[in-house]
Amino acid sequence: MVISSILTVTVPVADQERALGFYTGVLGFEVRTDNPFPMGRWLTVAPKGTDTTLLLASWFPGMAPIGGLVVGAPDLDALAGRLRENDVPFEGPSDEAWGRQLLFHDPFGNGFVVSQT
Repeated sequence: MVISSILTVTVPVADQERALGFYTGVLGFEVRTDNPFPMGRWLTVAPKGTDTTLLLASWFPGMAPIGGLVVGAPDLDALAGRLRENDVPFEGPSDEAWGRQLLFHDPFGNGFVVSQT
């Protein structure tokens, strides 16, 4: 095998502090790195207990939002409640042929598909 893992996915955001609040406060991610970087901060977050991180990058102003990043959650109804409490629009949860899922976007237009794990 040539590639053995995915370490980081770059997620374009316009405001790193606002993104940090969303990913940690609403989604419950933890901060993995928060270091000075020539173009801003090297700010990564991840769900607790996982290896892959999201780099919340503000230095790509022309980068289009990502779509269809698939993540997992054990309780989609609880996630829906948390999103609703924080006024985050979402679709679902819905039962599909491949399983249960929920869809939402972060404040910067990045799209997420959450599959029940």
